[in-house]
Amino acid sequence: MSSPTPDALLGPADVRELAAALGVRPTKQRGQNFVIDANTVRRIVRTADVRPDDVVVEVGPGLGSLTLALLEVADRVTAVEIDDVLAAALPATIAARMPARADRFALVHSDAMHVAELPGPAPTALVANLPYNVAVPVLLHMLDMFPTIERTLVMVQAEVADRLAAGPGSKVYGVPSVKANWYAEVKRAGAIGRNVFWPAPNVDSGLVSLVRRTEPIKTTATKAEVFAVVDAAFAQRRKTLRAALAGWAGSAAAAEAALVAAGVSPQARGEALTVEEFAAIAENRADPDPVDTAQHAQHAQHTEESRPS
Repeated sequence: MSSPTPDALLGPADVRELAAALGVRPTKQRGQNFVIDANTVRRIVRTADVRPDDVVVEVGPGLGSLTLALLEVADRVTAVEIDDVLAAALPATIAARMPARADRFALVHSDAMHVAELPGPAPTALVANLPYNVAVPVLLHMLDMFPTIERTLVMVQAEVADRLAAGPGSKVYGVPSVKANWYAEVKRAGAIGRNVFWPAPNVDSGLVSLVRRTEPIKTTATKAEVFAVVDAAFAQRRKTLRAALAGWAGSAAAAEAALVAAGVSPQARGEALTVEEFAAIAENRADPDPVDTAQHAQHAQHTEESRPS
């Protein structure tokens, strides 16, 4: 394997020059902030523990800053890019700056939320600077669609990083925390300053590491059933679970019965529960009366919509 040239990575001038040549202005709509610091992308690759035999999938490669750093180390890199101009330009950037590794690169021009398969060998790692506005859904979709992804490192808004890595009892523990934990052991893996981006965002960024569970959560409930409990519990997070899960269970009494059977206090709130406890509640749901369920769901939705945001 020939080693890439030392100046293969993009610096601030390279990024601006490339963007100007393409007529690209980073858009807020797509949450685009391009990384302009080679040390930062190398640090991300190190923190992600990318290995020479890894097949890495990257979401939102932009102009290719992180892509090039990944190609220095990984066996293969597949980048998923939604933007027409950026997707068209990236293969040429790779070929120009890292010609010896160009055959190890593949581009998928698509919305990551719609990607159900990738070319080449199955991915073993996901490394991405995720657009802030879609970070959580994209992350969960990729973990769900590609069970071969063992290690993930994503750069997201600091607040989102805190939510993803939060444990039960934390004020920021919620739906993203529980759902990410369904797939992986999640932890904060560092902070990223604003000055390594162009344009500099007005929020801080954080790295989140997710290591796929070697054994899935032991439960007879499906992922969809467990996630339905999680969504219901946090839709009205100030309420006790007996009240919050009434619509999901068919009635407050049915919710209480499921909670007691799962060994969870009906007076507890969602933010106190582990993913395993949510799974136990899902397992213990009795088949509700469909008419009751529809009425309760309608009432819960109305309550949620009428609450001031």
